[in-house]
Amino acid sequence: MSEITIEKRKEKCENCTKQCSKKQSSDNPDTQEKTVVNGELGKRQDAQPVLLSACLSCDRCVSDEESQRISQQNLQEINRVLNLNKRCDASKHKVVVVSVSPQSLPFFAVKFHLDIPQAAQKVCGFLKSIGVHHVFDTTVAAGFSILESQKEFVQRHKRRHHDSHALPMFTSSCPGWIRYAERVLGSLVTPHICRAKSPQQIMGSLVKDFFTQQQKLSPDKVYHVVVAPCFDKKLEAIREEFCSSLLETCDVDCVLTSGEVLCMMEQRGVIVEDLESVPLDHIFREADETCLVRHKGRSSEGYMEHIFQHAAKELFGLDIEEIVYKTHRNRDFQEVSLERDGETLLQFAAVYGFRNIQTLVHRMRKGRVPYQLVEVLSCPGGCLNGRGQSEDQAGRVDKALVQQMEEAYSSLPVRLPEMSSDIQQLYQDWLEGGDSPHALQALHTQYSHQEKPHRLPPDIQW
Repeated sequence: MSEITIEKRKEKCENCTKQCSKKQSSDNPDTQEKTVVNGELGKRQDAQPVLLSACLSCDRCVSDEESQRISQQNLQEINRVLNLNKRCDASKHKVVVVSVSPQSLPFFAVKFHLDIPQAAQKVCGFLKSIGVHHVFDTTVAAGFSILESQKEFVQRHKRRHHDSHALPMFTSSCPGWIRYAERVLGSLVTPHICRAKSPQQIMGSLVKDFFTQQQKLSPDKVYHVVVAPCFDKKLEAIREEFCSSLLETCDVDCVLTSGEVLCMMEQRGVIVEDLESVPLDHIFREADETCLVRHKGRSSEGYMEHIFQHAAKELFGLDIEEIVYKTHRNRDFQEVSLERDGETLLQFAAVYGFRNIQTLVHRMRKGRVPYQLVEVLSCPGGCLNGRGQSEDQAGRVDKALVQQMEEAYSSLPVRLPEMSSDIQQLYQDWLEGGDSPHALQALHTQYSHQEKPHRLPPDIQW
């Protein structure tokens, strides 16, 4: 989380008229019946409900320890590591690896006025010019996440009659959604969350496990940075299960948003035209001239589409060539269904944005969720609309920028993860098979109800 973002949140909280736990002192009971209104301390008014749509604007569920660790994921930290590498004390040197999300590349393409492959090479050229050793994109990791999600859905569908938690299955790649599910919804939702790791964290496993073995390095000697469109990815990187206290390292050491990388370039006075174009590295070899690809879906990794087509084939022997979407409430709440002889075999939904998530949760509480799978993302419009790259200087979504990013992203060719020879090779060479204990450890995690660090007031309506 950038210092600018933290400061904006503080300012918003200080001037906010809504009642929440951040305005109450947990140490002084005399202040707990008072509230801040327009910057003045007064007696508590009738509290206004804090709706779900405000969830990502408030960090009250983040503990002090988490805040400290997130604050270390910034430009100053990566510059510190790069500067240590220039000093004589080799014991403090690290191999710096940067993994770039496919949803970040359209941002650079629009800003540089280039197509995505050209922009990727410029970003790679810049990073290597400042001392980064390897630059990957995370498409392979996303492919692993999709394939493991497909496999889990089929397993859950087969046991749906004797396991009440099998369906619906919720996707697990969005850390904002996961945070909300674990801290607020608890056991209502957490057993239904897919256990496949997100692309970011599978990339962390690839770098700190497979790559370090290749390079004959200890994981703590590699500093792994992920460039992502979303600030919440910083929070995901510090989850306890993704860090080793023994080695004092995490699978992902630092997350920078696309905007922060652009800020780094501006601080250094970089002229894009003068940057050398350098091909991205490949997880098996130094550089890869192969064109970049994307997975299905509007602006994310397309979990719903991939799982829908896979399940139709695997469970019912049906090949689905084209998926027809039905818009339910708005373009961020869409459904797809599979029917045969008048019977609905599958019904999936894509639910983006907290307003739509709120609708989904209310239905689930009433037992009225007709879907077997829901792709959930906290950002309206999907990952391209992540706050780390979609907002202007005033903190508002730049709709024109988002539209341009969507057009750039859709220009990339689509490749099914099943068709990736790299993934198939990694399943064998790295994981010793798709069902091995190593695969389970590297590609999966679990989610459960977690206690909130601050008690929420009873008047907050989720």
